[in-house]
Order: sequence, then structure tokens, then C-alpha cells
Amino acid sequence: MSEVSLAKRKEKCENCTKQCNKKQNDDGADSQQDKEEVNGQINEGSQLLLSACLSCDGCLSEEESLKISQQSVEEVERVLALNKKCDASKHKVLVASVCPQSLPFFAVKFGLDISEAAQKLCAFLKTLGVQYVFDTTLAAGFSILESQKEFIQRYRRRNHDSHALPMFTSSCPGWIRYSERILGSLVTPHICTARSAQQIMGCLVKDYFSKQQKLSPDKVYHVVVAPCFDKKLEAVREEFTNSLLETRDVDCVLTSGEIYYLMEQRKVSVEELDSVPLDQVLGEAGDTTLVRHEGRGSEGFLEHVFKHAAKEIFGVDVHEITYKTLRNRDFQEVTLERDGETLLHFAAVYGFRNIQTLVHRMRKGRVPYQLVEVLSCPGGCLSGRGQAQSEVGGRLDKALVQQMEDAYTSLPVRLPEVNPNLHTLYQDWLQGQDSSQANTLLHTRIRSQGHIHTQPPHMQW
Repeated sequence: MSEVSLAKRKEKCENCTKQCNKKQNDDGADSQQDKEEVNGQINEGSQLLLSACLSCDGCLSEEESLKISQQSVEEVERVLALNKKCDASKHKVLVASVCPQSLPFFAVKFGLDISEAAQKLCAFLKTLGVQYVFDTTLAAGFSILESQKEFIQRYRRRNHDSHALPMFTSSCPGWIRYSERILGSLVTPHICTARSAQQIMGCLVKDYFSKQQKLSPDKVYHVVVAPCFDKKLEAVREEFTNSLLETRDVDCVLTSGEIYYLMEQRKVSVEELDSVPLDQVLGEAGDTTLVRHEGRGSEGFLEHVFKHAAKEIFGVDVHEITYKTLRNRDFQEVTLERDGETLLHFAAVYGFRNIQTLVHRMRKGRVPYQLVEVLSCPGGCLSGRGQAQSEVGGRLDKALVQQMEDAYTSLPVRLPEVNPNLHTLYQDWLQGQDSSQANTLLHTRIRSQGHIHTQPPHMQW
């Protein structure tokens, strides 16, 4: 999703192979070799791998392509330039929200710990003209708590609702788009409805924060710094847009790599930057300490839901989670057993190849899990292609990823359940945890563009 060609009209096409081959022929991709490697997998002839589907823009409409093309550094600079030219009444207040998975990237690049790197990044963004810089960990806390609540509800209706379990996590836009476009009703009813951290942060900024600042949402320009290109596509989804005010919850997504490239372009020296603390959504009442959630660098939905369900359903306190590796490090299981009985059985499934295995098993009715944490990127969100690609060949920079993992795990862990800021916002912003306001702003609808139960003949698993 990093490059979108506006020279050719993109048409929606259910026959992905035909459209993919047409795109390759138009771009001359097939002239050099019959086999093309896409994200580590081989696309042979007319067979289309899941990885090729997720990395192809062939099914994007012209409108979608245009919207994604506007998710760029140039667009942010255009807004900043307009602020300098127009009168104050037409200014946009720029707000940047930084994903916690992006901060380790800057820590490694700057040669600093995460807290120091965050302050340097904040200073750089403010030199550009950004007024507020937030961390999205708070929004991720909402997403985790809502996912926990939904899992308990699904578990309790599992005996009379065939779509209740397994529940799939909903934070990865590549996985969600693939489920909606290809898998259809086989999978979509099983996807958790909790919004991702990015989109909950969008609501926080455009609804709660804008009201605190006495601003109309369309007067706020919200930029998210993320590790993943697919987050750009998530930001332009119709349900995250206010059509009356012609504004989105997230106006622009820039990857960590795009921000770092901008710093290089401007020849910004980290040493010359001041250390500026991140802002807090709750103002001075907010806690400025940087924390992380449990798990392997992707907000830890599996671990949080597992521990919560063990306590809520079975009265078991789980302190340490032991992963059992199956096919590889990116396909792991977690179980809760008592007296020889398996009470909970969860899985973490990362990367295209493992997703293929998961869906193949689901088609055959062989998925024993009650919850699956699904992410498109091998290794999880820290390995997002917007920050973890090597400069040569575009492959995953494994050394960089390892450094980012080490930096991320150095942060202290805080459970969202004990975060006082979340409890404050549930009351002051959402009128309670079970309110209609909370359901509207913290959840979304997963679309199914077809009732597809059989494997498309051109799709290789």
C-alpha cells in the first residue's frame, strides 16, 4: 500500500487473479521473470498467494486510491503551509498520535531509550507546526478492555451461536480487508467488533479532545505515526468518516519510515533537538510515564483476554503465560488446563503463511481455538513494513527488528484495568462502560462483501 498509481483507473474486481495479472502486465512486472516474490512468497503464473492479495492495490476503487495517495508527507506539509498563509480563523490544529510500536524504531535510529526518543520525536513534530503529540497506548487500552468484554459475551453464548467462537482479533487492517474481500461470511462474523487503537484514538482526538479545546472536529487535522502501510487504508474506511463535516477520525497516516525520511530530508540532527514531553489527552491530569501492554510488541490482545477470561469465567489467576510453538515462532498456542481438562485454548497467528494454514483449518472445521490473535506481519506490529524493511532489497531487517523488540520490552507494563485515565474517560467521555456512547465510539461493523464458503479456485493455500 506504500505506492498508489493514479495514472490508471482501478476497478473493483472479484476475480483477483485476472486483476492481479492485468496489473502486472500493465506495470511490466512479468517481463523480467515468470515468478515474482511478494513479501517472501512466490507468485507463480495464475495462482495468487494471500500475501500477493494483501499487497496488491488492484481491487481499490479510484476514490480509495485517491484517498490513500493523500496519506503522505506532502499532504501534511500542504496543510502546514496553508496554516501559514491563511487567516487564523481558517487554521487547522495539527495533532499527531504516535503508535507505541513506532517508538522503538526511533529509539534504535536515535541511539536513545524509548522515553528519550519519544521526547526528541515530539520536539521534531512540533518544529514542523504540530501543536499536540500524543501516544496511542491509552486508546489501545480501550481496545483491549472492549475485546475482553466481547470475548466473555461470545463465550457465554457459544452453545447457541455458531458464530460466537472462535473470536478473531480486529486490530490488523490487512487481515480485516482480506477477510471482508475474500473470506466473507466464513470469517467476518467471528471478528471482534472492537475498533483498533488507531481508530479509537481518532475518536478521542476528534470527539473528546476537540470538545475540550472548543474546536469543531473539522478544524483538527489528525496525523497518526504507525509502523504499517495498511493503516493508511484503515483510516479512509467509510465508517470512520464524518460525512456532514467532511472530516475523518484520522486524516493522515504516516509510517515511522516516512517520518524518519522527512528528518533526513531536512537534515535534522537529533542532538540539536530539545527534549519535549508528549502531551496528554487529559491535559496536566494525565500520567506522562510511557508504558506498554503485555505481549510480544503488538499490544498483547491474546495475553490480556486470556488472563481476563481465566479469572472471569473460571476463577483462575494466571500470572505467567507459556506459549507452545507449533509450526514456527509465529504460530503459537496457549492453553489453560485444570484437572486434565482444557478450559481455554488460544492461538497467536502471524504472517501470511500461517494465516493460510489457519483459514484452511477453519474451512475444514478444525479450529480448536476460542480466540486467535491474527496479524499479517510475521513477528507482529514491530515488523511492520513501514519501518522494518531494509534499505537494500526491501526485505525484513531482522537485526533492526530484534533491537526494536529489546527496546520495546524495556518499557514497564501497565494493565489497562488499573489505568485511572481510562476509568476517567469511560465516565467523562463515554457516560459509562456499557453505554450506547461507548458502543458507538469504541466498536465498528465488519463488512462481508460476499458469502464465500469455498476456496476461490485461483487462491493457493
